Amino acid sequence: MDRIPVYFMPGLAASPLIFENIKLPDDRFEMFYLEWCIPNKNEPIADYAARIVQNIKHENPVLIGVSFGGVLVQEMAKLVKTRKVIIISSVKCNAEFPRRMRFAKRTRIYYLFPTRLMQEIGWLSQMFVSNNAVTRRLNLYEKFMAVRDKKYLDWAFKTIINWNRCEPDDNVVHIHGDADEVFPPKYIKGFIPVKGGKHIMIINKYKWLNENLPDIILEDKN
Repeated sequence: MDRIPVYFMPGLAASPLIFENIKLPDDRFEMFYLEWCIPNKNEPIADYAARIVQNIKHENPVLIGVSFGGVLVQEMAKLVKTRKVIIISSVKCNAEFPRRMRFAKRTRIYYLFPTRLMQEIGWLSQMFVSNNAVTRRLNLYEKFMAVRDKKYLDWAFKTIINWNRCEPDDNVVHIHGDADEVFPPKYIKGFIPVKGGKHIMIINKYKWLNENLPDIILEDKN
């Protein structure tokens, strides 16, 4: 039996290391990892998706994207036939954005976001040595953040906030934590809930994902 190719797209600026604990049965699935590249100047997300799609070497793959990676795989699915599209800790359309993101779009305040600070995570963690919770979170960013190029970071924040998909695709499978602080579940409909899952649940809820992803991939929605 041919194994099902499953391609994973990490979250904003993250490396495929965020999937290091995700394990699918290797007799049924073959896992591949996509990575972010530096965008061209003012590159539309559709054009960016077309470049990332070139890294898919299998027919009818499963695409799994986390956070901004979930947005991207939905754009990629317009360009390649897929077996299934699964998003984790993400959104299916801009109607699921929290109010702060809608405000940022209206006011274009995202231009003021201090993306340069994201390039200095190690330095920031030293500033919060007395706050264990903040330090742990910053250390996670330090470990998993792969792209620190300011051009990419500026593009990523602008692109996600201005994402123009207004209606969700009912064929997209959405897994979401009921405690997600970035995309609060109260704004989202039609998702598989993960109890206690926060925005980084790809890292700390991997046991739930390992247990449930195989059946979710194989399930026929029709």
